[in-house]
Amino acid sequence: MALTRLEKVQVWLLKAATGVLFALFRLLSPGGGAPAGRRKLPPVSSPLLLMSATRLANKIRRKEVSSVEVVRAYIHRIQEVNPFLNAVTKDRFDAALQEAKQVDVLIEEETGGEAVLEDRLPLLGVPLSVKESFALHGMPFNAGMVSRKGVVAAVDAPPVALLKRAGAIPMGVTNTSQLCMWCETNNHLHGITNNPYDFDRIPGGSSGGEGSILGGAGAVIGVGSDIGGSIRVPCFFNGIFGHKTTPGVVSIENQFPVCSGRQAEFCSSGPMCRYAEDLLPMLRIMAGPNAGMLSLNTKVDLKKLRFFTIPHDGGSPMTSPVSKELMAVQRKVAQRLEADLGVTVQEVHFAELRYAFQIRGAYMSLPDKEGKPPTPFVELMGEPGKPLWPFWELLKRMVGQSDHTVPAIGLALLEKAHVTEPSAFIIQQKERLQKNMDELLGTDGVFLYPSYPRVAPKHHHPLFRPADCAYTGIINMLGLPVTQCPLGLGEEGLPLGVQASCRTT
Repeated sequence: MALTRLEKVQVWLLKAATGVLFALFRLLSPGGGAPAGRRKLPPVSSPLLLMSATRLANKIRRKEVSSVEVVRAYIHRIQEVNPFLNAVTKDRFDAALQEAKQVDVLIEEETGGEAVLEDRLPLLGVPLSVKESFALHGMPFNAGMVSRKGVVAAVDAPPVALLKRAGAIPMGVTNTSQLCMWCETNNHLHGITNNPYDFDRIPGGSSGGEGSILGGAGAVIGVGSDIGGSIRVPCFFNGIFGHKTTPGVVSIENQFPVCSGRQAEFCSSGPMCRYAEDLLPMLRIMAGPNAGMLSLNTKVDLKKLRFFTIPHDGGSPMTSPVSKELMAVQRKVAQRLEADLGVTVQEVHFAELRYAFQIRGAYMSLPDKEGKPPTPFVELMGEPGKPLWPFWELLKRMVGQSDHTVPAIGLALLEKAHVTEPSAFIIQQKERLQKNMDELLGTDGVFLYPSYPRVAPKHHHPLFRPADCAYTGIINMLGLPVTQCPLGLGEEGLPLGVQASCRTT
């Protein structure tokens, strides 16, 4: 299907704007990277860092290892790798050690046995990292905004509180992109975060600090949020697991920025972790009273499911082509499913996916049921003061005086130019895609889809192709739950991966 004249104009404007912004950025901004002299992380030395949270909790309950030992191992690892990653923006090591000591005392005094502890405190004594856009009591709560430098959380966000109630011990908070609205984790408050597999590469965003510290073995479980790929892209780039939950299952309260307009329909909080076996118990805990909305205790016979693979978006002019390496590894997954389960994995294509980027832009800007539009990005950037003027910020950025990143200024400029205003054509494409996808999946369908068109790009390079996150963003617009799965390392020694999604029943 050919692009409409309006869509062609939008494509041209977007490419022109991002091209100019990237040229200015390269001219005026310092590069990222780790300290000179080392290009790889130190190897993992403690065997405790190579165990899942589930296994660590079991060993702690059985007194095979103390919580203090586990927490100290992770403190040492964070201190070892964070100078190269810049992932953890503020630690709480002293408090974590005190809490670990209390855990060990509790276990010594428990008279009900291991089973009681497992039921009541399934993550007892296990270290936890938290994305800094979530409120964690007593810790910075600024989402990469210089103007919020002194803001400290007075409460815990609900999923953080539930994990703590299950016995997890927060080690600190991790870096995000400014206002959690870009696929590279960089801001003028905490700086740029690096990928643990290659310091010249991005860890993704906005949960990039989480992805980086988890991928670098400085954490075992973490908390992320996702409104367009902010869990899945960092998980992909850093070789870990992550799950974007069905909207409404895990609370999004006490996060910054706050969703407005219809954005709450597309935003989810969810688990990020190094080991697949931790996904389900974390989701069960983070969902709290809403866990009953899901069939988490139901056993699934994989042989009775229907599987589909969607290799690419059909050739959108706004996104990069999916690399041959990623298409090949997705085919291998399909072949493995067929060989192991005796199923047929059907390749399907949806023409509407070509408009994924425009669909996300349109729906993110829609008003809520009362007709109230989402909070303008210029207001969020000006918080807690007046809305900023993006053209003025661009001029200030040219002389190094702006508190805002180039991607944030670019988003504000695009908003000012009304590039993301909804059109009837784009709304039609989304509705058609939703209908076709629902009919395909039914109640027993699972599909594979690329997480991003290429492996982790180098720092700042996403400015060239800002629409590449459409591969994750479209899943949010469809309201589907989706899990990011790592698939080993590719030709450049960088993580490969794929999204696996289904329809909520």
